[in-house]
This record gives sequence, C-alpha cells and structure tokens, in this order.
Amino acid sequence: MHPIIALWAHPRSMSTAIERVMRERGDLICLHEPFLNHYYLHRGVRDFPHFTPAEGSPVSYGEVRQMILKAGETGPVFFKDMAYYVADDLPGDPEFMHRLTHGFLVRDPLAAIPSYHRLDPDFLSEEVGLGRLAELYDVLTAAGISAPVLEADRVRADTRGQMAAFWEQIGLPFRAEAFDWGDETPADWSHVIGWHGDVARAGGIRAVDAAELSRRQARFDAAASEAPQLAGHLQTHRPYYDRMAALAI
Repeated sequence: MHPIIALWAHPRSMSTAIERVMRERGDLICLHEPFLNHYYLHRGVRDFPHFTPAEGSPVSYGEVRQMILKAGETGPVFFKDMAYYVADDLPGDPEFMHRLTHGFLVRDPLAAIPSYHRLDPDFLSEEVGLGRLAELYDVLTAAGISAPVLEADRVRADTRGQMAAFWEQIGLPFRAEAFDWGDETPADWSHVIGWHGDVARAGGIRAVDAAELSRRQARFDAAASEAPQLAGHLQTHRPYYDRMAALAI
C-alpha cells in the first residue's frame, strides 16, 4: 500500500509552489486540489472565478475519495487542497482520514487576504481558510494523528531546509532536483491557470525580503479601504494563523 500525502492549506498560502516542489521530485503521483469540484460544484457553495471544470472529473466527495485511493494503488500520491473543502466531510470518515499522511501550510493572512481579494473580491470568510484549517488540525490531533506544519515565510527563507525537515517527518527522502523547476506547466493546472500563473512562470520559490515584509501592511490597508470586510476577515482569522504558526517547523 503506497502512501497518500495530503497537504491542507488555505488560498494564497503558497500551496501551489509547494505542490510544484513535490512534483519536481519525480517520485510522486501529484493531484491538484481534487476536492475543489466537491466544494464548488457538488455542494454549490458559490461560483468560483477563473475556473473551468475539467470534463469527466469526479465531483462528489465519495467520487474524489475513490479516485485518490485508486491512484494510491499505483504509486505514492501527493495532493494539496484547501481544508475547508473537506472540513465537513473528512472528520466523519475516519478510514480515509487515517489512510492519509497529513501536513499543513499556513501564511500570514496580512499577505494572503489582499492577494485573494485581487483575484476574487467576493470570497467568503470561510474561504480565507485559516479557521477551518485549524479546526481540521484539531480533529486530526484528537484522533491521534500527527501532522507537520509549514509556515510560508519560513519556507521562502530556507526552502531546502524546511522541505527537508517536512519530508523527513512524512517519510520521504531528500531530493535536490525538486528545487529547480522545469519550463513546462503541469497539464492539470489548465482549469485554474488564472490562479497560478505566477507559479507557472517561476523557476523556484523566491526568498522573502525586508522590503516585501514592510509593504504588507500598506497593501492590506489599501485593499481594506476599498473592501472594509477584509479587516473583519483579518480579525477573525489572525488568531488561527498565530496558533498554527507557533506549531510550524
């Protein structure tokens, strides 16, 4: 039985860049947000911008679950997904929950929220994602499942060191080739390329610098002046980020 690794994240948390690293390892079957269809199409929470559903893709939770398990019969699997896609389903599915090897990724919402707002001004508070991410982490912990946590800025500051530690904790060997990305965009990003063009064009994860950090508050304030609800989203989700970041590698 091959391992199935799930990285639970929130929007604009750098999860696609982490997925790209995992793809470039070359030893994993990688799936891109397989439960997205369940949340936006099967449950119909709302219309999702910059999204063209791939024809024939599984839609319901059960169908996606079966697809992932079938892939795990062929070889080791990695997928990343938003925790809120499955936060109402996975806790009631202990068999699948224990079948997975779990990891988490968080990013400072001061940076993530304005980035999300630029692409999707109508996002819901749940879609900020950090609240349900922390909720899922607590569910796993209560079930006796341990999961390493990555923090995006720390990964950007020391990508090799952070990923090496993450791989060790989830049972994967180090692979240096994972950090030099090819020019070809993964084919299964085509239905959401509007969200991931920056990662598709990048050659690797770029280190965060002091100038970028200093601009974050100004960028958030500018976005919140046009969309006052963003301040409420930050107030709601910042405590969840702080708690998860304190647990990070």
